[in-house]
Amino acid sequence: MDPIVGLFGEMEDDTKILPEILPPEIEEGNVEYKLKLVNPSDDRFEHLVTQMKWRLQEGQGEAIYEIGVADNGMLAGLTDDEMSASLNTLQQMASRLGATTSMLRERVVETAHAESRKRAAEILVRKVPDDQQFIDLRLAVLGNVDTGKSTLLGVLTQGELDNGRGRARLNLFRHLHEIQSGRTSSISHEILGFNSNGEVVNYSESRTAEAICENSTKLITLIDLAGHHKYLKTTIFGLTGYSPDFAMLVVSAATGIVGTTREHLGLALALEVPIFVVISKVDICSQRVVKRTLEQLERLLKSPGSKKVPMRVESEDDAIMAASTISSESIAPIFTVSNVTGKHLDLLTKFLNVLPPLRSHKDREGHLQQPAIHQVEEVYCVPDVGTVLGGTLIRGSIKEGEKMLVGPMDTGEFQEVIIQGLHRSRRPCRMVRAGEACSVSLGSHDKSTLRKGMVLVSPKLNPQACTSFEAEIYLLFHANSIGRGFQCTLHIGSVCQTAIIDGIIQKDSIQTGEKAVVIFRFIKQPEYIRLGSRLLFREGPTKGMGQITKVMPMEQNPFLRAVSKNRKRKLQQ
Repeated sequence: MDPIVGLFGEMEDDTKILPEILPPEIEEGNVEYKLKLVNPSDDRFEHLVTQMKWRLQEGQGEAIYEIGVADNGMLAGLTDDEMSASLNTLQQMASRLGATTSMLRERVVETAHAESRKRAAEILVRKVPDDQQFIDLRLAVLGNVDTGKSTLLGVLTQGELDNGRGRARLNLFRHLHEIQSGRTSSISHEILGFNSNGEVVNYSESRTAEAICENSTKLITLIDLAGHHKYLKTTIFGLTGYSPDFAMLVVSAATGIVGTTREHLGLALALEVPIFVVISKVDICSQRVVKRTLEQLERLLKSPGSKKVPMRVESEDDAIMAASTISSESIAPIFTVSNVTGKHLDLLTKFLNVLPPLRSHKDREGHLQQPAIHQVEEVYCVPDVGTVLGGTLIRGSIKEGEKMLVGPMDTGEFQEVIIQGLHRSRRPCRMVRAGEACSVSLGSHDKSTLRKGMVLVSPKLNPQACTSFEAEIYLLFHANSIGRGFQCTLHIGSVCQTAIIDGIIQKDSIQTGEKAVVIFRFIKQPEYIRLGSRLLFREGPTKGMGQITKVMPMEQNPFLRAVSKNRKRKLQQ
């Protein structure tokens, strides 16, 4: 059996057995091994509390304690009395920090004598960081049309099974034609909240968004993306603009891998978003059909383009192990669920509850220290509030009443604005920090001058707009070759605009599977581009990816300066 897929063996009496050894403990991360915690001295207890505080910071509010495990990964196990005393000590440590503990799994450790079996336990410790209201993760939902993506989200967030005709998905649709066709054409957001005990908050009687946020210690924002190829632009924008932490690829057991499934998987891999797979509609298929779809999917994940290790999730142990290993680039958990019968939906919920934040404490602190950059993903007007910008804060922090710059405008300039109000997860707040999605009120600012793809930045950055930049690209597919003058649609974060290749460094053309350094130029208006940002480009079946290596501000190009002056003069007229 594969050591990753079958980490836990089984005894003849169906009692689960832990493996004899786990990977050695590492200094960084949020996983801590403890052999036993029986009656520690006062000094030892203070040291243990400090250690737990460090592990919680590493996991951004979550830590996993393996009790009965030595630092080298050897599972010694504990007797019943030792386990009870250790769990009591762990509870006291968590209480000192204002954290809660919940049992993830408890298993028997096999010893030489069957009558002297001992136990080992895995405990989840959770504490919402002082500067946050809850632990927040974003999950993008991908998959071909008619695989049941919206229905799955409806069942997960509402707690009611589907009737087999799509009743669960109706509350997720935003337009009448979506309800009539049953197909998502826009990006919709749903939230799934968990309390400190790992229970879903959505299923209470007061199911308002405000109540869910208020009672949750962990919130999963589910981003429902379109599956039809007609709306591919919308799906790519959801992946690049909303910066999801994870991606869930939904595959229908009846149809298998068809349509945009491969394309969506490739997009997630190109953007390096950890991905897991949910095979839906298993209730309408025979075991033979489900097995065929599973094997087809595993072949795709193992292919040279994916290089993933498929991991079938069939028990709670598998779900917890999948959540703890998905941050590895090589693991791809697979769930088989039914939205009608509810099969394995509890395993998917357990997995989402344990799913860890990807960004380390060090990375998050580094992002907080930098000047603020908020990428604009939506612009709308709210009565009695004014112009509102929706998006994600990439760097730094912003406060109510703070002066910021918004742009670039068509002339390449940035305008000064004052933050009138902030909303996060549909609730007002005083401050928003890096990595959080929020809505920013600008009061009476003219909405017609703003657009999707702009940024709201700190004046400390002294931002400069650009129309040209250099990037190292990799051409994923083209029927022949591309060269100078090739036009395509570029996706860089929330920026989506047509661009032209002005030049290729040291090459005349690029073919499928080749890398090159090229110079792109935006066709319509200047944009704010950050060095090192990832990009996707497409034109019909042609697709490619890359990374920005050099940004050329408009001021460096005399021709573009003249264009900027002409635009400014026309606007003044």
